[in-house]
Amino acid sequence: MLISDFDYELPEELIAQQPARPRDASRMLVVERRTASWQDRSFRDLPELVRSNDVLVINNTRVFPARLVGRREPSGGRAELLLLVERGERHWEALARPARRLHAGMRLSFGDGRLRAQVVEERDGGVRVVRFDCDDDFDRVLDEVGRTPLPPYIKRDPFKTDAPDRERYQTIFARERGAVAAPTAGLHFTPRVLQEIRARGAHIVEITLHVGYGTFEPVRVQQVERHKVAAERFTISPEAAHAINESRRRGGRLIAVGTTSVRALETAADERGIVAPRTGITHLTIVPGHRFRAVDALLTNFHLPRSSLLLLVAAFAGKDLTLAAYRHAVEARYRFYSYGDCMFII
Repeated sequence: MLISDFDYELPEELIAQQPARPRDASRMLVVERRTASWQDRSFRDLPELVRSNDVLVINNTRVFPARLVGRREPSGGRAELLLLVERGERHWEALARPARRLHAGMRLSFGDGRLRAQVVEERDGGVRVVRFDCDDDFDRVLDEVGRTPLPPYIKRDPFKTDAPDRERYQTIFARERGAVAAPTAGLHFTPRVLQEIRARGAHIVEITLHVGYGTFEPVRVQQVERHKVAAERFTISPEAAHAINESRRRGGRLIAVGTTSVRALETAADERGIVAPRTGITHLTIVPGHRFRAVDALLTNFHLPRSSLLLLVAAFAGKDLTLAAYRHAVEARYRFYSYGDCMFII
């Protein structure tokens, strides 16, 4: 199967630049796999579609301010880093811009010198290993001088405050610090929606998968079966695994909130669909042909053409139904991507 098979036309004005206000005001396209049909609904309708004994699995990862905008020393030229993976105390892999100017030995300054860095290694794809230095707790300084790592299709002035995005580009259940991107399907939830879901007799379970840069990374191969998504850290606690398995044993559906939850759950599930408690790294890449062992329904946003996330959705709903639903969403003027509307695939 070719990656070009997963392309679609999207007018630029449908790429959401601001989130819905309030959070649960988003639209929701309900896609039914059995009948290959869909309905236009509101996200506030989600509790009506949840049954007693269903289990809703949410990702409680928390985005940290992983984007740094500063200067090269002594030239004063601009430098940007997107922190990717911590490789030791104050050593990070980072995506660098302009990478061609950030060579080993280069010194950088952020936040008027409150955070300093030196490039210690050059790697392919614009990645650099950087050693940081500061006079205070590193995470505290990073919280003060770093910026919300919004996706590149959300346009912001890097020199203006990112205070609105700091709050809004987090789910209301974000707790475990470590993601460079939000699990965006969770951005729609409000306390009221969660309360209504519980009132219907469903269970809400938290797991953690720290979303990495791989969520934005383009698919660079023609054959989708050859694509590999970068590894990500995840945790499913014994309590979460028990609640998931008990709900399914009683006839409930496992509803995954977001592709990130899907990746963790499918990694931890055995051939019978039983989810085991696990903490570790997932290398799972889900493309059409994957046999889903645990996930019964999926809430997800609309994703980039030719992206690994679109491949996952097509694996779950089927390629033809997924692309037909996307064409309808474009015609119906849904809002796309991280701050956009959502689909509920049942």
